[in-house]
Amino acid sequence: MNIRDLRDGMRRVDAEGEIAEMSDSRTVNLRTGGEAKVADCTLKDESGQVRLSLWDDQIDQVKLGSKVRITNGYTNSFRGELRLNVGKFGRLEVLEQ
Repeated sequence: MNIRDLRDGMRRVDAEGEIAEMSDSRTVNLRTGGEAKVADCTLKDESGQVRLSLWDDQIDQVKLGSKVRITNGYTNSFRGELRLNVGKFGRLEVLEQ
């Protein structure tokens, strides 16, 4: 699926792209209790770009310029911005570092 075709509320999203930007990770408090690390990235392909949220171990798998595939992800809107998420049931695969 092309990034330009993503819409808020989509499920079972499969997309590929390159990590174009990556923020430093930060620690957040979870609603369920405990803490987690999160980093915001920009995933781009030839059709556009979208924010990608990476959590904990996913952060260390990628770097700037990595080509990745998201399988069974989902989209939502956070602070008015469309985001792609891997989620609990999705998968992040690094195709090329």
